Amino acid sequence: MSGPVSGEPVRVLFVCLGNICRSPTAEGVMRELVGREGLQGAIVVDSAGTGAWHVGSPPDARAAEAARARGVALAGTARQVRPQDFEDFDYLVAMDGENVRALRSLAQGEDERSKVRLLREFDPASADGAEGAGDLDVPDPYYGGADGFDEVFELVRAACAGLLEQLRDEAPALRES
Repeated sequence: MSGPVSGEPVRVLFVCLGNICRSPTAEGVMRELVGREGLQGAIVVDSAGTGAWHVGSPPDARAAEAARARGVALAGTARQVRPQDFEDFDYLVAMDGENVRALRSLAQGEDERSKVRLLREFDPASADGAEGAGDLDVPDPYYGGADGFDEVFELVRAACAGLLEQLRDEAPALRES
């Protein structure tokens, strides 16, 4: 995985289907972790969706409530992934396999495709043979109840912590922070 140009911030785009549940949750969680570590200038986060259904909408109220109950604020409005995102971001982190396939089909060449990763790949408990590790998708809670949003938050939090650790390992400037 190629990283950012030395001295430039690492740029991470979280991607789900509509950009109102899972990817804004990941953006909010990662923003909170980055802020807690004092890395706001070193890591830039955003989110987008592969579909256009919710463009301009705020995060789903159920996702916002699950995050707020855990001290994380969700902000912003939904937008759709655009080709420029492959140039603007170092990592395009998808919530599930369907999002990975959609992103890779938009990518122009292997360099852009190599930027696409699944979020739960970064969660050591998910990726290292733990129970349920075969399925690295973050489930879409949109059509379910509030408990689905709680589950998504916990999956996202664990994976974002792992992602932050990997970014520290890959980017020397972050290790010095």
